[in-house]
Amino acid sequence: MKIAKRLPARPFRIDRIAMILLGLLALLAGAHGWFKAHPEHDPRAPLDLDGPEGWATSTKLAALRGDPAMCRDALARAGVDFTVLDLAGEGECRREDRLRIAGSEPRGLMLTPAVNEASCPVNAALVWWMRHRVQPAAEELLGSRVASLQQLGTYSCRRVNGSSTGRWSEHATANAIDIAGFTLEDGRSITLSADWSGDGTQDREAAFLRQVRDGACDVFGTVLSPEYNALHSDHFHLDQAARGYGSFCR
Repeated sequence: MKIAKRLPARPFRIDRIAMILLGLLALLAGAHGWFKAHPEHDPRAPLDLDGPEGWATSTKLAALRGDPAMCRDALARAGVDFTVLDLAGEGECRREDRLRIAGSEPRGLMLTPAVNEASCPVNAALVWWMRHRVQPAAEELLGSRVASLQQLGTYSCRRVNGSSTGRWSEHATANAIDIAGFTLEDGRSITLSADWSGDGTQDREAAFLRQVRDGACDVFGTVLSPEYNALHSDHFHLDQAARGYGSFCR
């Protein structure tokens, strides 16, 4: 029987390695150019609160929770006027990061009551939520933009649910805001207490409230609504608790 001779292996030539490396470099250059043209998808690019939403938006919003300076820079670049407030409080209720954003009619960020002394990440998330979630939903479902927000407060030195023991609330450090309703530019008032379980002519209002609740879930660290418990029957609790890059949404 005739045994076939094995052919010697062809050497892996240096020019083939060079071609592969050049191809990889071309891919990297293309990706760099694409991310540069679409910074909303680039986790390394600064967050643009008025820019389009991208793959990295939730990651960028979450990153603000641990970096007040970066958060304030995001507000400033978006043209949001704000006043940085002095440190206040003691112990578990010490508020080291708090500021007051100026009311803005075009953004729908006029607050009632007007006092808002929340942390920077809460305010930045509020700006994003209004721009990219609330206003589009209001125009689509209600035919009018939101003119102002009805709020129940940001700071309260207490534990969760007002208990005498247990975890401290995010309100204790003003890292939360409670939203009770929305006043539209056409004068209508949409509130959770009146419209969350609406029927008949109120169906659009109820749909609006659920859509903006769902839209807050990848913006804030915690979103609690009337579906969570009776204590939240008349408001959304929105906070920026450090939850990595996820959220708790009910």
